[in-house]
Amino acid sequence: MTRPTGDLFADGGGTGRLMARLDWAATPLGPVDGWPQSLRAAVRMVLSSRYPMLLLWGDRFTQLYNDAYSALIGDKHPDALGNDVRVTLAEGWDVLAPLIDEAMATGVASWVPALQLLLDRAGYREEAYFSVSHAPARDDEGRTVGVLTVCSEVTEQVVGERRLRLLRDLSVGGDGRTVDVESTCARLAEAIGGHPLDVPFAAIYLREGALLRRAAHVGGEPVAAALPATLPAGEEQEWGLAAAAGGTATEVAGVKRRLALPAGPWGDPVGTARALPLPSAEAGQPLGVLLLGVSPSRGVDEAYRSFHALLAQQVAVAVRNAQAYEEERQRAEALAELDRVKTGFFTNVSHEFRTPLTLMLGPLADALNDNEHPLPATQRERVDTAWRNATRLLTLVNSLLTFSSLEAGQAHSQAREVDLAGLTTELASVFRAAVERAGLRLEVDCPPLPRAVTVDPVNWERIVTNLLSNALKYTFVGRIRVGLTADDDEVRLTVADTGIGIAEEHLPRLFERFHRVQGTRSRSHEGTGIGLALVRELTRLEGGDVRVESRIGTGTTFTVALPWSVAGRTAAPAAGVAGAGDTDGAGDAARAAVQEAVGWLADPAQAGASAPAGPPVPAYGAEDAQRYTRILVADDNADMRAYLARLLGEQGWLVETVGDGRQALEAIRREPPDLVLTDVMMPGIDGLELVRRLRGQTGTRTLPVVVLSARAGGDASVEGLDLGADDYVVKPFAAAELIARVRSALHVARTRRHDRYDAGGPGDTARGADGPGTTGDAGGLGGAPTESAAGARPATSAGPENDGAPVRSSTSGGGPVDVGGGPVSGPPVAPGVDPSVGGHGEHAHDGGRRPAPEQPAALDTGWTYPSQPTSAAAMRRDVRASLENLDVDPDTVADLLLAASEAVNNAVEHAQRPTRPEVRVRLRVADGTVRISVRDFGTWRDRRPAMDRGRGATLMNAYGDVRLVSTADGTTVTIERRLPPTA
Repeated sequence: MTRPTGDLFADGGGTGRLMARLDWAATPLGPVDGWPQSLRAAVRMVLSSRYPMLLLWGDRFTQLYNDAYSALIGDKHPDALGNDVRVTLAEGWDVLAPLIDEAMATGVASWVPALQLLLDRAGYREEAYFSVSHAPARDDEGRTVGVLTVCSEVTEQVVGERRLRLLRDLSVGGDGRTVDVESTCARLAEAIGGHPLDVPFAAIYLREGALLRRAAHVGGEPVAAALPATLPAGEEQEWGLAAAAGGTATEVAGVKRRLALPAGPWGDPVGTARALPLPSAEAGQPLGVLLLGVSPSRGVDEAYRSFHALLAQQVAVAVRNAQAYEEERQRAEALAELDRVKTGFFTNVSHEFRTPLTLMLGPLADALNDNEHPLPATQRERVDTAWRNATRLLTLVNSLLTFSSLEAGQAHSQAREVDLAGLTTELASVFRAAVERAGLRLEVDCPPLPRAVTVDPVNWERIVTNLLSNALKYTFVGRIRVGLTADDDEVRLTVADTGIGIAEEHLPRLFERFHRVQGTRSRSHEGTGIGLALVRELTRLEGGDVRVESRIGTGTTFTVALPWSVAGRTAAPAAGVAGAGDTDGAGDAARAAVQEAVGWLADPAQAGASAPAGPPVPAYGAEDAQRYTRILVADDNADMRAYLARLLGEQGWLVETVGDGRQALEAIRREPPDLVLTDVMMPGIDGLELVRRLRGQTGTRTLPVVVLSARAGGDASVEGLDLGADDYVVKPFAAAELIARVRSALHVARTRRHDRYDAGGPGDTARGADGPGTTGDAGGLGGAPTESAAGARPATSAGPENDGAPVRSSTSGGGPVDVGGGPVSGPPVAPGVDPSVGGHGEHAHDGGRRPAPEQPAALDTGWTYPSQPTSAAAMRRDVRASLENLDVDPDTVADLLLAASEAVNNAVEHAQRPTRPEVRVRLRVADGTVRISVRDFGTWRDRRPAMDRGRGATLMNAYGDVRLVSTADGTTVTIERRLPPTA
C-alpha cells in the first residue's frame, strides 16, 4: 500500500515542506506517487538527517536535500530543489563531476577532506572548503541510478589555520635576528608575501617625523608603482593612510581602479584594502600604518578583521623590537667607541707616565743609596716616602697598561717552560713577612709537578701577586694558603684564606673590571678595582680559567686552572727551564705589591703620630696661639698618615693618626681633639660617613672637620660640605694651603667657643691656654666626660707600664673591684705591635701626657679565675648574669659568651709558664658597646708573631671585633660588640 505524498516529506523540516509543495511532475522524477520504493527510502533518510546530505537521482542529477545542506548553498536554495546539480553548482562542477562520475561508474564510495570549491552563494566568487563523501544510490533492481552526497563545510578551519601560519611566520621574521628596522620590515614583508590567498598585497609605512615612509611592500612592481613612497602623515586620502596614521582603521574601496592586481584562488581582481594603525608605546601616536589587500574570494567579516588586527599588532611588535635593538646597538657602538678611545688614551698616557716616573725613581733611588753623601734622617724619610709612592704609581701604570692591552686584544703570552712550583713558591715567599706581620699564617704547599709547565712567567707573577694581595687585604684572622696541584687534566693554583668572605650575590660580578663590593671590611680602601679582572684576563690569555668559592665569615678560595693541553704546549725556544730567578724581572710586581701591603699594616700611632717638633715652620704661617692643639688624622694610607703627622707636628700641634673612620670614632670617644682631618675613601666607615656621625651627635656637632679627597670637582666638595664639613681640600695639595685651612678652621672654632662661653651658654667648656681640652660634651659618642674649668678628670685604668698592678674599676653596683692589671681597655693596638706605643690612654705623639679618660660605664666589673679548664664555665655564668641584669639581647649574650669562652680556653691552654696561675676577665658596658677583656700571665706558645689560634680565633672574630696585645707579662684579648638598638 502506497503512503500519501505528504507523509514522505513530513519529517523534513522547512525543506521537507517545500518539497511537499513542489510540482514533482514537472521534474525528471515525475509524480511522487510513481517514485520507486528505493527513492522514497533514500529521501526519507536524507530528510531525517541533521548532517548536510544531497541526493542526486537519475541521469539529470535531480537534487533532493535536507535543511542542513540548504544552509551550505546559500541563496541557491530553494531553486536547487528538483533541478540539475550541474546547473546549480556550475561554477564548481569541474571539481565535482569526476567524483560523481566515479561513484556511479564503479559503485564505490569516495571521501575527500577539505575539498576546495568555488561557490557563488553570497554575491561573489567565494573560496570554500568541504569534506565530501560520494556513495552510489541504487533503484529497486539494484542498479546505480544516482549518488548520495554527505558533506560538511570546513572553510573556517582551513582559512583559520592558514592565517595562524602567517602569524607564526611573522613572529619568526621579527624575532630579533635582525637588529635594524629596514631588515626587519623586509623579513616581515617576505613572510606576508608567502600567504597571497589571505593578503594579496601589503605595505608597511613608518612614521618619520611628520612623514610616512614606505619601508617595505608585498605585491611586486604594480604595488610599488601604485602606492606612494613617502607622504605627509596628515594629507593623503586615497589609500586611507592619513586616517590610519591618526589611529583610525580605514576600509578602502575601489582598489581595482587604482591597482589591477589578480588575486585569490581564481585570479579575481582585488577590490578592497584596509589601512590599519601600527600601535606604539605612545597612545594616539601610531608607529606607522599597515596597508593590507583583502582577498576577492573572502568576505570582510569579523574573523577577517580580527586577523588583520593581529597582523598589525605582530608587525608593530616586531618593528618596535627592531627599533629598540637598533637603538641599543647604536648605544653599544657608541660605548665601544668610547671604550676604544679610553683604552687608547690609557695606553698613551701610561706610556707617557713611564718616562717621568723613570726620571723620578732613578734620582730618588740614587739619593737613598748614596753612601758618600748620605741624606739626613728627616730628608731620608721624605725621599723614601716619595720613592715608595712613585714605585706604587709605576705599578698602577703597569697594571693599567696591561689591562688596556688585554682589552684591545693586543696582549700576547710570551710562554716558555717554567718550574711552576718553584716560581709560585718564591712569589708566595715574598709575601711571608707581610702576612706574618699582619698576625696571619702563610702556608705554601707547592710540590714539584710531574713535568714543566709552559706559561708566561710575568703573567703568572701578576696572577699570583693579585690573588695574594687580595687575600691579605681582606683577611684579619687565621691563615692564607697557597697550593699547587695537578692531575691528568689540568694544573691548579689555589689561594685560600680565612677572611671575611664574599656574599653569594656578588660572586657573579667579582671578576668584572672596576667592580667593588661596597661596605666591606678591608685593610685599605685603596685600589683600582681591576686586580681580579686582570687575573681572569691573564688566566684566559694563558688558556685557562679562574673560579671562586666563598662564604661569609668563613673565607674565600680562588682556583686558577690551566689545562695540560695548553700548559704542556711547545714553548718558544729558550735556554733551559725558567725558574723564579731568571724570568726577566719577575718578582718586581710581587715586591711592589708587598711594599704597598706593608703600608696597610703599619700601626696608625706608630706610622703617623708625631710630637711637637720644635718651632713651627715660618713658611706655613705664624705660630698658633695654642701651641698644643690636638689634631686627629684619619687616612688609610700609611705614607699619607706619616706625612700629615710630620707636616702638622712641625706647627707645634699634637697629632694622633688612625687608619679609618671606626678608629677615628674610638679616638674621639677617648679624648675629643680640637680638629679632625679625614680622608674620604677609607674602608668600613669612610670620611663622609664619619662627618655624618659626628654632626649627628650633640657632643661633636661643632667639632671642626677638614676633609681630604682625591675626588676633584664641585659635586664632590659640595657633598662633603653639605654633610657639615668645615673645609674640603683636594689632593694633591700644597703644604702651605693645608696648614692655612687647618689654622682657619681652628680659629673659627675657637671664636665660636669663646662666643658661647662669653654668653654663658649651658654645657659649654673652655680650653686653657696651656693645653687641650674638649670641644664639648662627647657623650653622644660614648659618654666621654669633658674637662671642667679646673681640669679635673675621672680615674682611669692603668696602662701596661703598671707591670700587672691591679686596676680598680667602679661597677654599676658601686664598689671598686680588683680586676687585675694589664691592658684591658684603651685604644686598639695592632697585633704584634709593642703595646707601649700608643696604648692605654698614652699616645706616642704626646710623649707621655696625662692618660685619656674612660667613659662613664653602665657596667664595669671583673673576676679572677684559676687557670684551669673549668674556669670557662664559671666565667660564662658570671658574665651571663651581669648582662642579663642589663636586659641585653639573648642572642647577643650567647654570641659574646661563645667568643669569651674561646678566649678563656686559649688563655688556659696556651699560656706557658705563667707568673700567676690565673685568668682575669673584665666586663665593661658603655654607650651601647660591650667590651670583654681576657688576660693571662704567661708567655705565648712558640713565641710566633702570628695571632691565629685556630678555630677559636675565627669564632671570636665572627662574633665581635677582636684585638690582641702580647707582652712579656702576658696576653690580653679584647672582644668588642655593639649592642643592637632598642625599640
